[in-house]
Amino acid sequence: MTGQPVRSRPVADLVGRTDELELIEAMLAGRGQVGTGLLLRGGPGVGKTALLDAAAARAAAAGTRVLRASGAQFEAQISFSTLHQMLYPLREPAARLAGHHRDALDQVFGLAPGPASDPLAVSTAVLALLSEVAAERPLQVIVDGVPWIDRASATVLGFAARRIGDDPIVFLAAARTGAGGFFDQVGFPEREIGPLATQPATCLLDTRWPGLAPTVRRRLLDEAAGNPLALRELPGLLTDRQRGGQDPLPAFLPLNGQLEGIFAAGVRALPAPGRQVLLLAALEPDASPATIRSAAQGRADVDDLAPAQQASLVRINAVTGPVEFRHPLIRSAIVQMTPPAERRAAHQALADALAGDPERRAWHLAEAATGPDEAVAEALDEAALAAWRRDDPSTASAGALDQAAVCDRRRGGVAAAVTLKVRAGELSSHPAGRSRRLVEAAYLAVMTGQLDQAPRLLADAGQASDTPTGLVFAATAYLLTTGEGDIDAAHRLLARALDDVADTATTTNGWDSRWILHALQVVSIYAGRPEPWELLNTALARFAPEAVTPFRLCYDAYVDPARTADTVREGLAHAFAALSVDGSPWPVVPLTWAAVGVDALSDYRYPVRLVIERERDGGAVTMVVAGLLLLCIDSYGHGQWDEAENLAREGLDLAVVYGYHLTAGQLRCYLAYIAAGRGNVDRARVLTDEITAWAAPRGVGLPEAYARRVRTLAALGQGDYEEAYVQATRVNPPGAPSAGVPGRLIVMDLVEAAVRTGRTEEARAHVAAAQQAGIPRISTRAALITAGAAALAADDDADRLFEAALSLPEADRWPFEQARIQLAYGQWLRRNRDATRARLYLRAALDTLDRMGARPWAQRARDELRATGVATATTRPDTPTAALTAQERQIATLAATGLTNKQIGQQLFLSHRTVGAHLHRLYPKLGITSRAALRDALETITRDEHDQAPPPASPTEDQDGQRPSSTTHR
Repeated sequence: MTGQPVRSRPVADLVGRTDELELIEAMLAGRGQVGTGLLLRGGPGVGKTALLDAAAARAAAAGTRVLRASGAQFEAQISFSTLHQMLYPLREPAARLAGHHRDALDQVFGLAPGPASDPLAVSTAVLALLSEVAAERPLQVIVDGVPWIDRASATVLGFAARRIGDDPIVFLAAARTGAGGFFDQVGFPEREIGPLATQPATCLLDTRWPGLAPTVRRRLLDEAAGNPLALRELPGLLTDRQRGGQDPLPAFLPLNGQLEGIFAAGVRALPAPGRQVLLLAALEPDASPATIRSAAQGRADVDDLAPAQQASLVRINAVTGPVEFRHPLIRSAIVQMTPPAERRAAHQALADALAGDPERRAWHLAEAATGPDEAVAEALDEAALAAWRRDDPSTASAGALDQAAVCDRRRGGVAAAVTLKVRAGELSSHPAGRSRRLVEAAYLAVMTGQLDQAPRLLADAGQASDTPTGLVFAATAYLLTTGEGDIDAAHRLLARALDDVADTATTTNGWDSRWILHALQVVSIYAGRPEPWELLNTALARFAPEAVTPFRLCYDAYVDPARTADTVREGLAHAFAALSVDGSPWPVVPLTWAAVGVDALSDYRYPVRLVIERERDGGAVTMVVAGLLLLCIDSYGHGQWDEAENLAREGLDLAVVYGYHLTAGQLRCYLAYIAAGRGNVDRARVLTDEITAWAAPRGVGLPEAYARRVRTLAALGQGDYEEAYVQATRVNPPGAPSAGVPGRLIVMDLVEAAVRTGRTEEARAHVAAAQQAGIPRISTRAALITAGAAALAADDDADRLFEAALSLPEADRWPFEQARIQLAYGQWLRRNRDATRARLYLRAALDTLDRMGARPWAQRARDELRATGVATATTRPDTPTAALTAQERQIATLAATGLTNKQIGQQLFLSHRTVGAHLHRLYPKLGITSRAALRDALETITRDEHDQAPPPASPTEDQDGQRPSSTTHR
């Protein structure tokens, strides 16, 4: 029998509370230093009651009797009300007590007439009752809401708690942080229950509300700030369309009565000046004390927040500001409880006080408006344009900004522009202006990862008679490109956009022109055919050359790199040097694509890193994903395959979450490259099948071509030269090499496959065509590939051509190509009975290939060395290529025991989706493709980690003490 029924809660509600549950378990079991009582403290909604529920359930399951009561404000003045709630179910054992104890308890229970007994008499009676009950079986006393327990009950419970002695009785109570109660005098240990960390908070939200749109999910996590109650309740207060991302979320999230009561507690009791200042601070979270004073217009001051500080609602430094709310939802609660007219007046006051900040002033003017207002809409337009063009030299002095200030200024700029444009549309006086602003918002929404918002905004734009259809076409094309990857449809729409925007260069704000060019560049790169590039060239001709330098360099780098490579490199050096410290993504991304086009990105990685850092949090997320892809491309080319894989996986995670399927496909290409290079043929095949199945119907030629090159590499690594030849010739026909990518990268692949299958004349013709096309002039990498192909196809002159290839400048910057040429040269030397020289090149190749994890080629080099008489260390073919992280190993171990993703997630406080993502990542590391192979793979790791001493390293010098003439890149 218990004081009240034990209420069970779902396990998901207790994610992230492992330490607290273990502490309670230890107390119940009499272990550790906790003793016989524990007070849980924490803010409202953090899960104190859920922990009490769990403790009660576990105690009852262990055979412990549970007595429970909860303080209530309306009963706080009724003497012994809490004791009555807790002990009334124990009337039967109370009747067996001595007469004076029984009489005292009967008066508490209301079963006997007369005045209330003396507190000491009641206290000794309760202690006797608890001892009597605990003699039958252990007893757990749970008290929730300690501050609201009536004084008489608090005195009795405190008396009993201090005199438990050796009886098997445990006290467990909960109180809000900062609130007093009887346990303060008892002196029990306290445990502070803080907000949930990011991972368990995410797990709780995903478990309770699966299927939230990514932008909605992120907003809820930010606003709830780890509060479990808020995480459970907030999504239910949104509409289905809001949860799905079809409708925007309000500036302040709605709260139900329970949440408003929690987060607005104490606000109504504040003096009027303090409430006014709180409202101003809630509406303008970045306001300085000076701004608040100005907006208060003498009726209040920041000093009036002292009572709010004492109530733990806010923290403030009156000198530096701004006001910091204890929890983000306190702002929502204050705004929600304020009448609309009072809110509008506060917005107007803030707009007047922020005359020097056009962006924030425009927003507050908009919130103060009661109907369409074209002047305010135009102010919002200007504010959005300023947020969008952070790199405009007129907006800031680059020399005056330090790096931290730049990051702060960039973050959220584009995302803020979306909100400003939407509100401007709502306040537009004319249908055409409304349509234009909503279309602009849709385009920016695609940039910021809000793809779920873009279709709604485009639909809401309507079809007014003078709607800017060119911009509609451009925005729709960009959405189709980045989201659906429908290159063909996007190309057609952009052609119509150019026709509609007759003179793009003279548009008033540049939105139309910049967007059309940006979308055309993306379509041109990914289409893999000339027509989009021709359309881009047509668009560029409408501008002054200096106005479109990044796009012109990108065009030249991809359309005719053999002729323009030197000019492109020179232009890149000037363009990157001219970038402001702001590092806006708008010029950086086309410049970076141009650098990739001439194999020059390694000189400009730092600006790309800045873009990723600055745009990651609330900025142009599409640029973050593109930046990670571009860095991955560069790292792969320079032989840093582990780094390339990490970048690809990070980019792919973001691309999948935000719905950027086009970039996700290209990132999978590089994961497939690495899998093929490391001999994981099954993984490479799965990835290339996914890529081609998605890309082919949409006309996305670039990833299709890359997938064929992956299959070429995989076949070469396995010695299947006929398949390699078939795949390579699907990228470029024999004798017709392309100067673009991946055409020029496959020259040596095709030539090697042709030579190995007896097509020597075809191989030589392909080399000659590559040389005639000027491919070696594009970059040192292209020169190395072409020279290596020439040596592979040569006969009598092979020795000289191999030496010439490996002596090229910067050959060691391209380790994989260099090592393959060294391997081929070593093979040629061995077959021509020059074992001494062969060893030099084979050793160099093996060192590089082993470091990169290129197992098939490394094994070939090892076999060739062995054939020259050199004993080499062997590696197990199924040895994992990268160490598992601690969490990956934990997940893999649990999965190997047969647990499902959901069961693993419950143990580790992760969502089942997160567990699945980890398993998806660790399979390639273990060299496996299914869950069934986990146990054997983990055993392999264990054996490798406990191997005896490593075998002796292969010699690095020949018998004459000479080293190879070309060494690998470090």
